[in-house]
Amino acid sequence: MNQVFQTPIEYLKGVGATRGDVLKKDLGIATFEDMLRHFPYKHIDRTRFYKVREIQVDLPYVQVLARVTHIEIVGQKNARRLVAQAKDDTGTMELVWFQGVRWIEKYLSVGKVYILFGKPGEFNGKAQMAHPELELYSPAALKQKGNMTLQPAYSSTEKLKQFALDSKGIQKLTVALLDQYAAEIKENLPFYILNQFKLLGRADAYRNMHFPEDAARLNEARHRLKFEELFLIQLKLLKNKLLRIQKFKGHIFESVGSYFNTFYNERLPFELTNAQKKVLKEIRQDTQRGVQMNRLLQGDVGSGKTVVALMSMLIAIDNGFQTCIMAPTEILANQHYQTIKSLVGDGFVEVALLTGSTPKKQRRVLHEQLESGQLNILIGTHALIEDVVQFQNLGFVVIDEQHRFGVEQRSKLWRKNSIPPHVLVMTATPIPRTLAMTLYGDLDVSVIDELPVGRKPIQTVHFYENQRLRMFGFMKDEIAKGRQIYVVYPLIQESEKLDLKNLEDGIEIMRREFPLPGYQISIVHGKLPAKDKDFEMQRFVKHETQIMVATTVIEVGVNIPNASVMVIENAERFGLSQLHQLRGRVGRGAEQSFCILMSSHKLSHDGKIRLETMVKTNNGFEISEIDLQLRGPGDIEGKQQSGIVDLKVADLVSDQQLMMQARQCVEDIFARDQQLALPEHQVLHQAFLKNAGLSWDKIS
Repeated sequence: MNQVFQTPIEYLKGVGATRGDVLKKDLGIATFEDMLRHFPYKHIDRTRFYKVREIQVDLPYVQVLARVTHIEIVGQKNARRLVAQAKDDTGTMELVWFQGVRWIEKYLSVGKVYILFGKPGEFNGKAQMAHPELELYSPAALKQKGNMTLQPAYSSTEKLKQFALDSKGIQKLTVALLDQYAAEIKENLPFYILNQFKLLGRADAYRNMHFPEDAARLNEARHRLKFEELFLIQLKLLKNKLLRIQKFKGHIFESVGSYFNTFYNERLPFELTNAQKKVLKEIRQDTQRGVQMNRLLQGDVGSGKTVVALMSMLIAIDNGFQTCIMAPTEILANQHYQTIKSLVGDGFVEVALLTGSTPKKQRRVLHEQLESGQLNILIGTHALIEDVVQFQNLGFVVIDEQHRFGVEQRSKLWRKNSIPPHVLVMTATPIPRTLAMTLYGDLDVSVIDELPVGRKPIQTVHFYENQRLRMFGFMKDEIAKGRQIYVVYPLIQESEKLDLKNLEDGIEIMRREFPLPGYQISIVHGKLPAKDKDFEMQRFVKHETQIMVATTVIEVGVNIPNASVMVIENAERFGLSQLHQLRGRVGRGAEQSFCILMSSHKLSHDGKIRLETMVKTNNGFEISEIDLQLRGPGDIEGKQQSGIVDLKVADLVSDQQLMMQARQCVEDIFARDQQLALPEHQVLHQAFLKNAGLSWDKIS
């Protein structure tokens, strides 16, 4: 886009400092470009004019040509409203304004004819329109209405309406912007791509997004701008990937030595799946190329990602390097520490844990062991990126749940060595393919799509409140077999008091139904002090209690093979990925495991789909696709944290096919012109530089 579109919005004719300030605060419109990209949320057919007697209150909007016959101000000071009568040859209707009265009073005149547009209503048996758009009638205005078959409707706010910046006011500013600067909208895609995909030119697309010639032209404009958005995301991701490969050399792990072989042959307590072996092979190949590895490891709950990460770290240790795992929470860091310690045993490799809770004295020892090279594996939270944490020779980094870490945090880990370490990113739940291409499109992707041998799929059932006694009976049968049970309640900040009350009521019911001394119950929730939480967790781990009643604090952080039943209360209040994560807490042993979803009979449409999906499938990849369709990309793991580009036109759910096309197109371009040096690719080079806010050469 030409530099002129970076001009502050107050300099657009008709805006000025005051209106500019409100546009910035209420709509985030700070520049000409922001204004241009403030697209209508819908278009309205303005070719039809209604007569007053034809007006029905159930119509979404009407357009009327009528003469104002009377105007009066009703009420005092803050409660003032302007009421007018408008008449055509079939009847009279009332017009009313509760805001912007002073401005309307100046604009409206008795005896003049206006084009009125708005939502029809009724008051005292008479047609009424509140806050209609109005335009003084003239043959030219009427002709313009005839030419504009589809009128844009723009989102506005009550504050903006006080400055005459309702939909109509924003439309006038957009017209002024396009009339003056449309010629400055430069093409940013090569002409051969426009021809290949039959795309409108860019300037034409912007004009038709706002003021389309007809519905077909509007669809063409939308298609063009969707493709552009998705194409530029992929251009940025794949170009950054190429830059990183060119700029960053990688440590070469020449051999697989005694640490890996001893662990694999003597200490690994189970057989690796073919999927795990395949991923290890991909990582092994990456670490021999002399280029920094950046790989995303996707796998379902319980698919064995941690053991793959550990075995990759052992290859690094075999080659004289140190390794680390960075997790977003202390619970998750602790879980990794416990899992890895249990896998490697004592006296094999040096493993340590570093979190915000690590005492100072212990930290000092850890820092010394790191710098001397004595420590092989360090597991921790963002405490790992503190400047005081210095490795002797960091060669391999595992980042768990990357979306919770910012780019700057990740790049700090890279700087812990003169040659950046290899990076393996693990996600807790599978990510839909199109979302992965957007969030992690610059990474190579590995998938573990196979559960460990002997692991039985979890059976999931949905019970309503009136089936609670049946659920209690099932719990007692499982406990009689020596199994343990989780009962989970939602605890959401917005309804915290009510949720804690539900939890307390649930605990009382459990105590009545499962009384001492025959049954022991652990209680864990986010409000408990850490010491008490750990104590209760340990009682459950040691099998001293049969039931753990908890809030979602157990979503991650515990691995108890003997726990075979997960009961989720108010299951309709959880998101799909959260339900799937909770279910993944059971099914970790060889016994058959179960998940019971409890809900009321009152279920929303989406709530019903979520619970039906859980009963139907255990496949996390399938669940993630349905979750994306239900929630949209913005809610999956938090849009801003994920760094998803703010899409104005494209949609990652409905435009999956277009995303694939755009990515393939970019891959084809880089296959023949990595540097974007060909004359026809100069526009793409410029587009990349404009969008390169996160390019690797800037963050490292």
